[in-house]
Amino acid sequence: MRDVFQQELAEVQERLIAISELVVISIENAVRAFNESDVSVAEEVIENDVRIDELTVTLDELAINILARQQPVARDLRIVVSALRISSSLERMGDMAEHMAQLARYRFPERAVPKGLRSTFAEMGRLDVEIARKLTELLRTQDVRLAEEIRNEDDKIDDLHVSVFDKVLGETWKGKPLATVDATLASRYHERFADHAVSIAKKVQYLATGEWIPDPDLR
Repeated sequence: MRDVFQQELAEVQERLIAISELVVISIENAVRAFNESDVSVAEEVIENDVRIDELTVTLDELAINILARQQPVARDLRIVVSALRISSSLERMGDMAEHMAQLARYRFPERAVPKGLRSTFAEMGRLDVEIARKLTELLRTQDVRLAEEIRNEDDKIDDLHVSVFDKVLGETWKGKPLATVDATLASRYHERFADHAVSIAKKVQYLATGEWIPDPDLR
């Protein structure tokens, strides 16, 4: 029975990694769709989010089944409960990528990215993609150094997020109301994507080290 239980725990980890890999693809394509106004890529992101949602549901069902049958305790219990929370955050990351893609689709053939903010959003997108890749590797290896790198890159995104608001609220901003709304929403999606990654990284770090750092306020 113990061998079966360990196999089930391994399967939970494998499913988390599979979802995270899909999230990487989603954010890569969402950034491309948003920055380049590529509606076909945007549609791929939207379709991929359905798959992420499906895998999240099946993972949650597996975790709940393990709790009911195996009644894990101590670290094993923390692993299963953390998997449920991590899967939820991964699902939200997929949602953030989908929201970016939807913005690109709604504004096609025009660009959703205001001209004066293109370099800022290009950098935010690059950082989000890098965070997603490191998060997948963190889930695969539990290398806690990656958790620190994810937090550092999240700080950079937070700074860029603030700079977007400074820009659109500044006296020199000439963007139309729709462009202002798009910039505000897109910046928020980028920032929240990274925040969810940080939340996951902290949970993995806790499982690996036993040291807990409170999550950011994720709403």
